Amino acid sequence: MTSTETLLNKNSQNLLRRYWPIFLIFMPFPALASGTALDLTQHTAGYTALLLFVLAYAVVVAEEFTHLRKSKPVVLAAGLIWAVIAAVYASTGDAHSVEQAARHTLLDFGELMLFLLCAMTYINALEERGVFIALRIWLTQRGYSYGTLFWLTGVLSFFISAVADNLTTALIMCAVVLAVGKDSPKFVSLSCINIVVAANAGGAFTPFGDITTLMVWQKGVVDFLTFFHLFVPSVVNYIVPAVLIYLALPKSRPEPSKETLKLKRGARRIVLLFFMTIATAISFHQFLHLPPVMGMMTGLAYLKLFGYFLKMTDHKRARAARSEEDLGSPVPFDVFSNIARAEWDTLLFFYGVVMCVGGLGFIGYLELTSHFLYQDLGASVANISIGALSAIVDNIPLMFAVLNMNPDMSLGQWLLITLTTGVGGSLLSIGSAAGVALMGQARGRYTFFSHLKWTPAIALGYAASIATHFWINADQF
Repeated sequence: MTSTETLLNKNSQNLLRRYWPIFLIFMPFPALASGTALDLTQHTAGYTALLLFVLAYAVVVAEEFTHLRKSKPVVLAAGLIWAVIAAVYASTGDAHSVEQAARHTLLDFGELMLFLLCAMTYINALEERGVFIALRIWLTQRGYSYGTLFWLTGVLSFFISAVADNLTTALIMCAVVLAVGKDSPKFVSLSCINIVVAANAGGAFTPFGDITTLMVWQKGVVDFLTFFHLFVPSVVNYIVPAVLIYLALPKSRPEPSKETLKLKRGARRIVLLFFMTIATAISFHQFLHLPPVMGMMTGLAYLKLFGYFLKMTDHKRARAARSEEDLGSPVPFDVFSNIARAEWDTLLFFYGVVMCVGGLGFIGYLELTSHFLYQDLGASVANISIGALSAIVDNIPLMFAVLNMNPDMSLGQWLLITLTTGVGGSLLSIGSAAGVALMGQARGRYTFFSHLKWTPAIALGYAASIATHFWINADQF
């Protein structure tokens, strides 16, 4: 054997030794019979897919330090996980099963993505018309005390987040707090905690309040009106820590703001159209048995047509008020710019998570997890634990995993997991998008440790809301 052949042989051995797990993925095993659902939980492909998801999620958790958008690692992991699965099935001559499973998972994402896109477009339109800034200015002009502003911002966060996402709600209310509390860092810190808890609690009792409640509704597990059984537990979840935090507030009164703002044309009518869109989505689902997303897309058409009306009538008003030389003014309202401003990183992150969890479920890991959680531990312990875990792990993959496990639970238990995953993120500042955003917006005043100091009070509210649910919704178990 020549020296060149020896070197090539050594390199081949080194490559095989280093990358043997990858080669094993593509090797057919005797247990993998063609045309049957394969249990890959003990297979190299299964371990590889699980490792890919864990690594991707580790990168997501480190987003604050790496500044790498969270959608990037999970979208990559989603593609690789399904490629690994498809390669194993192809080696058995069964490519159709994987294609069907991937299409089904993609359909689940598509419905939710279009629904969220419509909701985000309306929120962006309201923001562009100045509705949220007007609310902030109105609150800062009243001359309220710190205590009154604490309760106003909390209660408004609770109810606004029932129809808008908790991130947008928290940012709006935090802007109020920062404006009036510029001379009181303690007020800012305590109010931010209050806003995060209120926004997360408010999103738990309606399908429009959080992505997790939306998933449960679209899956058909809980119908629209049944969500309101969680209203009182959600109120308890907010009120208990809020009362304790209120006792620590400064007792002074800030100077009222003299800032003014006039709403842009069409703002109030867009608010009305938003509620009409929500009503359309509910009606399509409840009475016509159509997917809610079809109602939301119909509602998006309302906004697009109203945008056309604003554009046409503005040109007429401009011609009456200005000379021909001034007619090149910008379009007053462009619905497509509001669509473009949607949280695309969040939507793509959602795609990655749904496809990753769908792949792991197809492998068989969700069935194993479901058996451990819902048979060995019991539904109540499992649902409460998953809610607490959502303070560390994003609640979207947790809820999507539970929905894919589809454990045999009573309606009361489905409401319980909806409640706990909705409010469990309040336990830590990093547990929800609202908390993470406010740490950046109120940097130095609202921090991880300032929130952690009040975690026992928030945990008391968490426990009280669960106890309230078991009490007032006992007939649902």
